[in-house]
Amino acid sequence: MSAIPTLDIRRYDTDRGAFVAELGAAYREWGFAGIRGHGISKELIDGAYDRFRAFFALPSETKMQYHLAGTGGARGYTPFGVETAKDSQYPDLKEFWHVGREISRDSRFADVMPPNLWPTEIAGFRDYGYGLYTALDQLGTRVLRALALHIDLPENFFEDKTDVGNSILRPIHYPPITAPDVPNVRAGAHEDINFITLLVGASAAGLEVKSRAGEWVPFTSDADTIVVNIGDMLQRLTNHVYPSTTHRVVNPPGDLARQPRYSVPFFLHPNPDVVLDPLSSCITPDNPSRYSTSITSHEYLMERLREIKLA
Repeated sequence: MSAIPTLDIRRYDTDRGAFVAELGAAYREWGFAGIRGHGISKELIDGAYDRFRAFFALPSETKMQYHLAGTGGARGYTPFGVETAKDSQYPDLKEFWHVGREISRDSRFADVMPPNLWPTEIAGFRDYGYGLYTALDQLGTRVLRALALHIDLPENFFEDKTDVGNSILRPIHYPPITAPDVPNVRAGAHEDINFITLLVGASAAGLEVKSRAGEWVPFTSDADTIVVNIGDMLQRLTNHVYPSTTHRVVNPPGDLARQPRYSVPFFLHPNPDVVLDPLSSCITPDNPSRYSTSITSHEYLMERLREIKLA
């Protein structure tokens, strides 16, 4: 498999066996795949992007009213120069906003999943932002069904493990580079923390994925494609059957680096109390268990957020 494939998820309903085999093979090799035919409307995606761009264009003092210091950026606004890729010397060149799951405040997870903030300056921000959150959450559930079947689990195996997942929609703004010397990397090489990430708007050049051979492979998808990749929690749960692949965002050459870049990843997380012990179906003589200690998804999340300077 010499290139990261893009597959039509509608084939899950029309050609399930072949689709599951192809998708599973893509994730075993790359940890990444493009998904088209997802049914999320262009109007919803474009409308959400318009509102996110409008928010990031607000004055800094207005945006900082939505920054909750000491919360690790769990909700609301995080300014430039805070998040830092693990082991990186420099913070990433980005600002972002976090939308989380709306849950009852008497939920058992209310202490670790705070209420959302919504900027009053941008009309429709909540409707479009949470509308996109919900659509990507539903798409992620469909992808996980196929991944479950590929490793001989029941189709709905993941659903009671993600139905109150601590998932995050993260609109990101990478500002135009104004310094005389353009740095190569906007977001440092990293792996994602969660189960799977769904990236809306990867049609802008810059995303690169590290191959098994250690080469950086550009992955610029068509505008109607959502890029979905494996995170470290699913890698751990599947005993590395599904690898979490290193990736980064680089600057395009020339004047394109002088333009702002926006992207909207959705980080699909398991419920906070899910234990990330390797599944027995993923432990074999050729792939013995790689983990000897148990950890919940919330404990794992906190550990990783500290590493990237968000906790």
